[in-house]
Amino acid sequence: MAMAINLKTWMLVSGVATLFIGGAAAALRHGNRRSRRHTDVLRASLDAERVAVRPAEYDPRELDGLPAPVQRYFQAALGPVRRRLAALTLKQIGSFNLSESAERWRPFAATQRVVLQRPGFDWFARIGFAPFLSVHVNDTYLAGQGHLRAALSGLIMLADIGDTPEMAQGELMRFLAEAPWYPTALLPSQGVRWQEVDDRSAVATLQDGTIQVTLLFRFSPDGLIDSVHADARGRMLNGGVVPTPWEGRWWGYAQRDGMQVPLSCEVTWITPEGPKPYFRGHVTLVAYEWAGA
Repeated sequence: MAMAINLKTWMLVSGVATLFIGGAAAALRHGNRRSRRHTDVLRASLDAERVAVRPAEYDPRELDGLPAPVQRYFQAALGPVRRRLAALTLKQIGSFNLSESAERWRPFAATQRVVLQRPGFDWFARIGFAPFLSVHVNDTYLAGQGHLRAALSGLIMLADIGDTPEMAQGELMRFLAEAPWYPTALLPSQGVRWQEVDDRSAVATLQDGTIQVTLLFRFSPDGLIDSVHADARGRMLNGGVVPTPWEGRWWGYAQRDGMQVPLSCEVTWITPEGPKPYFRGHVTLVAYEWAGA
């Protein structure tokens, strides 16, 4: 009798566990579908906002008069390439620190869609949170507005922030900082204004509508971009936005479609307590689309 009771109990627990696991799996599938649909809508909107990049090719004489380190950068990054980029899609893996003050690094896998005119992007990542659970993040700049959406497994909303001047400025700043992945976006004809600082650095300013951002670019001895720096970017801290010095560092350059682009990067807040890296990523695949194609 005792064995029969144990067997019945085991069968009941097993059945409940099967139902729970099956329900959880169905919920996770639903969350994944929601995230995919949301991302698809954002990327369709990005493409709908695209305008033609003109001219489709750039004249090397466009570099005349630029600061010396910027000229060296284009010569090193573009080489013989004369076409301008219109858009790209990349895949990325890395780790992200989920804590504002501690070290809670978690792995992520992401895809990113970027259009160059009008400037915009959507970064969609799944960041590991716990076994079988991940945080789904869309970080977006679209039609002059920034938006950050994060949901646990696509189901439970953790953050939904956007439609503020600070968000728009921060996201346009990200677009400019990540331009080493799409070098032709940094050409003067694409709206970037350059000012020399010294032989190894220059300031770039980009405006989109009423939003304007400025970053300091530092160049390595081989002419390629080593880092970008902002005196202040909006940092989410204790439920508010705190302007904080911010820096991105690039390395691991490789040739992709005739251009030299970095495959690895690290992003850091520069706080009074010292540097606090929060993002480390590596590009595994990049697909370019060219103007006039």
